[in-house]
Amino acid sequence: MSQHVPFTTNNAGVPVESDEHSLTAGPVGPVLLHDHYLIEKMAQFNRERVPERVVHAKGSGAYGTFEVTQDVSRFTRADLFQPGKRCDMLARFSTVAGEMGSPDTWRDPRGFALKFYTEQGNYDLVGNNTPVFFVRDPMKFQDFIRSQKRRPDSAVRDHDMQWDFWTLSPESAHQVTWLMGDRGIPKNWRHMDGFSSHTYSWVNAAGERFWVKYHFRTDQGNDFLTQAEADRLAGADGDAHRRDLFEAIEGGDFPSWTLHVQVMPFDEAWDYRFNPFDLTKVWPHGDYPLIEVGRFTLNRNPEDHFVHIEQAAFEPSNLVPGIGVSPDKMLLGRIFSYPDTHRYRIGPNYNQLPPNRSHVPVHSYSKDGPMRFDAARTARPYAPNSYGGPAADPELWGGPLGWDVAGRMVREAYPLHREDDDWGQAGTLVRKVLDDAARDRLVANIAGHLLDGVSAPVLERAFQYWRNVDRNLGDRVAAAVAR
Repeated sequence: MSQHVPFTTNNAGVPVESDEHSLTAGPVGPVLLHDHYLIEKMAQFNRERVPERVVHAKGSGAYGTFEVTQDVSRFTRADLFQPGKRCDMLARFSTVAGEMGSPDTWRDPRGFALKFYTEQGNYDLVGNNTPVFFVRDPMKFQDFIRSQKRRPDSAVRDHDMQWDFWTLSPESAHQVTWLMGDRGIPKNWRHMDGFSSHTYSWVNAAGERFWVKYHFRTDQGNDFLTQAEADRLAGADGDAHRRDLFEAIEGGDFPSWTLHVQVMPFDEAWDYRFNPFDLTKVWPHGDYPLIEVGRFTLNRNPEDHFVHIEQAAFEPSNLVPGIGVSPDKMLLGRIFSYPDTHRYRIGPNYNQLPPNRSHVPVHSYSKDGPMRFDAARTARPYAPNSYGGPAADPELWGGPLGWDVAGRMVREAYPLHREDDDWGQAGTLVRKVLDDAARDRLVANIAGHLLDGVSAPVLERAFQYWRNVDRNLGDRVAAAVAR
């Protein structure tokens, strides 16, 4: 064998003896159980697949860059949208209802998921090639998807199920109109627009709040397939859209999309002529015109589809300072649902995988779990702590991104009643409920616990802690420890 060809190893890097022949007890067998490389190959093969996505199973994508082209800092403090900013990104396009092996050209909305690797962590947008959706409440989402999937008896897709659900759900009319029109089957992913569909909140450096919708307009121009063309392609090349994107990038024809936003002043939402947070509605451009933000270009194919695309985890809960959610019920449901499905599908440490890893240091208190390989960088795995662990910095966010009619949504405990405090009832327990003997035992128990390895700075806080409960109790604990 040429010295330039690497030798085969097992998964631990150990050289293997053969690529072709299993270890047997003689020329005709049997195969021996201690042929560990054969066992590894068979066991690995049996576990090659992860569960496919229930929704958006069939898709592909690529890496690229996003660059800001216009100044929108008056609307958001988000770092990635500041003038002159540029960041790496990942895009994944998909069908919605089709399974992993389904044709790319079935009539279906197309997923349009984006991950921006920003200087403040990953920012994800999950949307479609339509600006609206079939339902406005997450309670109906699971039922909608099942109506578009396969019958439980015959395991075939059924238009009767689809229309049964749609006609019993009048809020679907807007999206079904899009679906049955030209954009129901885009020519390819490069020739379709993308939308956040959801409404998000933006806050600027001065703390002013706005509502926004994202529009990603294809720079290649919108184009579509007729039903007849789509049916022909479904039989001729079920991977037509996958192939088109990969080959375009491979050939240096890098597709791009220009990002625009619609911006609604915060106070206008509450008496607008329809609910601006309803996912089945668009905002008329005459009321809120498009404002250019930037452009993203896809210029790098994944080196391995499974690693970089099948294991890519997009989640609208990945928000960065300056960007928040809205009262859109579907968005709020997805904040939970998306990361939960990733934990099920690819494991609790999915954010350590290459497509999902932040490009900036992670200072998280998460630890352990299956397949974790990045050690927790916190000596004390809890917060708050006084040993140099990471601490939240509210100033990065400029305050909570609230969205009730008074603009309030807080991350704090604040008194509502005159006796709301942390010490009062504990002090009553000590003074009014315990007798002298019980108080003596309490002091002894606390002091004994504190004497077992508690450092001097923490001791001082502990003494004050008990003085806040009851002054006499705290003094007695301090004296008992000092003896």
